[in-house]
Amino acid sequence: QVQLVESGGGSVQAGGSLTLSCVVSGLTFRYYTMGWFRQAPGKEREFVASIRTSSGSTEYEDSVKARFTISRDNAKNTVYLQMNTLTPEDTAVYYCATRWPTTGAKYDHWGQGTQVTVSS
Repeated sequence: QVQLVESGGGSVQAGGSLTLSCVVSGLTFRYYTMGWFRQAPGKEREFVASIRTSSGSTEYEDSVKARFTISRDNAKNTVYLQMNTLTPEDTAVYYCATRWPTTGAKYDHWGQGTQVTVSS
């Protein structure tokens, strides 16, 4: 049974920082591309960042590119999202997800989400 458990969310003032963690079990973590997504109230879920396993290459949504950093520790089956210079627009439920690293594969395992609230 695959499980993804996010943690690290909370409330912070604008300009602050948070680090989210996602611990994965039930699959061979080091083989999978990992992604972070978020969903704000009344909005669609959107991609935030991803990290491949073989190259460690990363991708970011444009609005977070200069502020967020995704990383992973394969020994701990954990992916992180360091979020700096947070703004109220970053308020959302943040989810991690796994994707098999082949063309066309979709993110198919998801965590339960962790709430991030940024006040002005």
